[in-house]
Amino acid sequence: MSTGSIIAEADRAAAAGDLARAQALLNQAATASPADVPLLLKLAAVSKAAGQHRAALAAVHQALAQSPLDFVALVLRATLLEALDDPEAGQAWDNALARRPAGDLPPPFAAAVTQGEKQRDAWLSEREARMTRAMASSEQKADAEERQRILRFRNNVLRRTRVYHSQPTDFHYPGLVEREFHPRRLFPWIDQLEVATDAIAAELDAVMAAERAELVPYIQYADHQPLDQWRPLNKNLDWTAIHLLQNGRLIEANAEHCPRTMALLEGIDQPAIRGAGPNAMFSLLAPDTAIPPHVGVSNSRLVCHLPLVVPEGCWFRVGAETRHWRTGEAFVFDDTIEHEALNPTDQLRVVFIFDVWHPDLGAVEREAITALMESEERSGAPL
Repeated sequence: MSTGSIIAEADRAAAAGDLARAQALLNQAATASPADVPLLLKLAAVSKAAGQHRAALAAVHQALAQSPLDFVALVLRATLLEALDDPEAGQAWDNALARRPAGDLPPPFAAAVTQGEKQRDAWLSEREARMTRAMASSEQKADAEERQRILRFRNNVLRRTRVYHSQPTDFHYPGLVEREFHPRRLFPWIDQLEVATDAIAAELDAVMAAERAELVPYIQYADHQPLDQWRPLNKNLDWTAIHLLQNGRLIEANAEHCPRTMALLEGIDQPAIRGAGPNAMFSLLAPDTAIPPHVGVSNSRLVCHLPLVVPEGCWFRVGAETRHWRTGEAFVFDDTIEHEALNPTDQLRVVFIFDVWHPDLGAVEREAITALMESEERSGAPL
């Protein structure tokens, strides 16, 4: 009898309620086809229905040996370990749910997965409590910055947060510290910037009221260029900018109305790279507008935000950390780590934005980066 005939006979036996015969036939077929994952999962399901959980688990493990990331096999393994009251059941559910495909699941399967999520959450809570107890002494001795990193370490291990990396679109300089938000202590000018919030906001009002002011879409590129992350906002006035410095050029029509802001920028360590920097602008995000997840061009520079006009509820995510903008509270972040933003309100949001050198870079490295990027600008390559 062929393997297909044996499986068909097993299906008839199972339909008739003869699980023992169905199991025996499927074992026979699996012996002949030991790498057939659907067959092994059928054997596991029949064995489970017959109450033979250990036999079912053995079949699942054989299937996973062939296809280690098979979602159905991982879920079946988790349910079997749960039925056996095995202490590995929680982790098995965690592994299975990490492979959950997009979209709706069939109702019976969805119910099992919902129950599995409860088992996984209980296991994670117990695991987190154990880790927290073990780390308590270290956390008590840590400063605020260290405590934040310790918490993120724990959440990464628990898969509550993803690990994000710098992924610039064009210029990746090796060996630089990757941080979503960089600590204030690295930027001695940040307190002075925040003190000047009202003065900068007043100059924003002046430039917006000026007849010659230039307000342009924040994102502008030719439609044929191989870019997709910006498509919804390309040439879109929902996200606009009033540039003071743009790719190293002084935008006089705007800058002339902002003498205090320009004076502050002179004391900040911005990249001076022909065709690329420095940059400084007022960024205007229209009501009910989202900036999609994206990454920047070069990790050799960081970006500073000083919120000026921020309706309640506007947020900004870099990697796994989300912050709400607060008027006058500046921060520096790595724009080559995936980030996005949302203005969910019915009011305009305005942030002052400029770039700074990554603090890990020494003078010689800055010189080398400048030389390479300026050579690209001379060649006509996009920066």
